[in-house]
Amino acid sequence: MTPGTATAGPTAPGPAEPPVTAERLVAAAAAAVALPPRDERARRAEAAVDRLRTEAVEAVAVTWVDNAGITRVKAVPLGGLVHAAQWGVGTAPCFDVFLADDAITTSPIIGGPTGDLRLYPDLDRIVPLAAQPGWAWAPGDRYTQVGTPHPGCQRLFARRAEATAAARGLGLKAGIEVEWTVALPGAPQEGPQDAPQYPTYGPAYGMHRVTDLSDYLRDVLRALGRQGLNVLQIHPEYSPGQFEVSVAPEGPVAAADTSVLVRHTVRAVSARHGLRVSFAPVVEAGAVGNGGHLHVSLWRGERNLGHGGPGPHGLTAEAEGFLAGVLDALPELLVLGCSSPAGYLRLVPSHWAGAYQCWGLENREAALRLVTGSTGERAAAANAEVKCFDASANPYLAVGGVIAAGLAGLDQRRALPPEFTGDPAAAEPGTVPRLPVSPAEAITAYERSAVLREALGEPLYQAVLAVRRAERDAYAAVTPEELVAATRWRY
Repeated sequence: MTPGTATAGPTAPGPAEPPVTAERLVAAAAAAVALPPRDERARRAEAAVDRLRTEAVEAVAVTWVDNAGITRVKAVPLGGLVHAAQWGVGTAPCFDVFLADDAITTSPIIGGPTGDLRLYPDLDRIVPLAAQPGWAWAPGDRYTQVGTPHPGCQRLFARRAEATAAARGLGLKAGIEVEWTVALPGAPQEGPQDAPQYPTYGPAYGMHRVTDLSDYLRDVLRALGRQGLNVLQIHPEYSPGQFEVSVAPEGPVAAADTSVLVRHTVRAVSARHGLRVSFAPVVEAGAVGNGGHLHVSLWRGERNLGHGGPGPHGLTAEAEGFLAGVLDALPELLVLGCSSPAGYLRLVPSHWAGAYQCWGLENREAALRLVTGSTGERAAAANAEVKCFDASANPYLAVGGVIAAGLAGLDQRRALPPEFTGDPAAAEPGTVPRLPVSPAEAITAYERSAVLREALGEPLYQAVLAVRRAERDAYAAVTPEELVAATRWRY
């Protein structure tokens, strides 16, 4: 008994938590992706229509992100939202094997012209678009015509992964940094020799750039704020015309949704200012590219498991196991988090891209950067940053894959290897393993990953693999300049 406290009489123990069995995890994942009853969806959609009508919304864009990292869309007039919520919007399964250039491949399970799916808007995330008057946006989930989850749906994969963690009593908070490059309008078809022209050539991270584009950046902030997003910071990045915005952490699926919404908003504001925008991994060959760094923290109830533990820099055993699993799986995770072949032009040493498979406290060259936060805020702020991911990634595949790898590391009671400080490129050769330097190397790692194959499920696993192989082959013989020119404006 603690001195100065009193105790009451014995209390009856609360109900015991059911054991975490494989059956329980499967049931939790299934429940997370089950469609609510049709009449419930209709009632909620009617309420959404009433709200959106007061904000002069006339149409709703319902999006999903394909395996090449391209956001695809079906839009409905506001009067059709209730029907879309009840019955879905038709969409072809073959979108799962689209490439970034709109070529179509096939996979052993998904592909070809036959079949149809239903795209359902997530009514909890519908938001009017501040930079597109008259429009609202919602992320979509894809189901079969009989209402069962489409096994190739990337967002449902992320929802299952988040639910699996929750069934273990674990919560996650995540945030995806969005980096982009803004340019002046150019020719519709630029060649490899045509470098973009930028509206500002101010120094990296310089106030010069903010001054040059202050109206533009203000409008980006205004639009994000009016859409209910909590912006933490916005600033110039390293390369000409490059900027970054960070938003507050939230659940993994919500963070992936927000990443899509942020990119869409930046593109819409840019268009209103007569500017082009690229989220491609590399905009000019040899230059620092656009990352899509994923921040993640593991929680049990209200406790951040990245703080207050006996492990390195305060990690608990659970957080260390989770991060060790992520670190170990980074070669195969690049297939999910570095989608475009152009991403490997960004993933080079000494560019803060995380090209080496190591971790370190506040080490911006490590693929896994541990962030403890400042003294006094660490219990809330401690997290880890996956730096090797870029903006060509499907964010739902990225967060779902990281959760799957982390939970596998936790189950295996993994420990982190020794921390690396400094630039791994300056270490003795062979001291620190390099992450895959090409799509082919990442695909080989992915093909060996039992963890990702099980987590994704065979249809989605095979569809991702088919797209990566097709894009690997399509760009195998091109120069870096040709690869950059082919992908620059696709993202």
